[in-house]
Amino acid sequence: MIDLDHIDRRLLAILQEDATVPIADLAERVGLTQTPCWKRIKRLQDSGVITARVALLDREALDLPLTVFVAVKTGRHDEEWLKLFAEGAKALPEVVEFYRMSGEVDYLLKVVVKDIAAYDRFYKRLIATAPLSDVSSSFAMEQIKFTTALPVAPT
Repeated sequence: MIDLDHIDRRLLAILQEDATVPIADLAERVGLTQTPCWKRIKRLQDSGVITARVALLDREALDLPLTVFVAVKTGRHDEEWLKLFAEGAKALPEVVEFYRMSGEVDYLLKVVVKDIAAYDRFYKRLIATAPLSDVSSSFAMEQIKFTTALPVAPT
């Protein structure tokens, strides 16, 4: 962990909105010259605060309009089973998020697909990854909020 001051946090907020902002614009917006601004960004990358710079894609434009939340329960909780299931699920490109949970559900996956038929094909591949006790699917009706930005407001 590194200490983040208000300039670091402002840089992170700007970069989360648009990672393509030129260094000159970034520096001006946070009140630095270009070299110190670049050094801060480099430090944030080297320390692992900035993990990647990516392009966010429009699911609709890629004909992937259906979001499905898949709740998985298992009767096994050993390391061998987890490795088998985790590797299998991570290898499925439709899985965009994958969590081990507390509570009644053991694992939760966020899946994006074209339609119900595509989900059915995905489901058959998922259940072949490892023995599962129960798989429950919830289809998102409407996306109310979506962001990849973390709350980095100055402290």
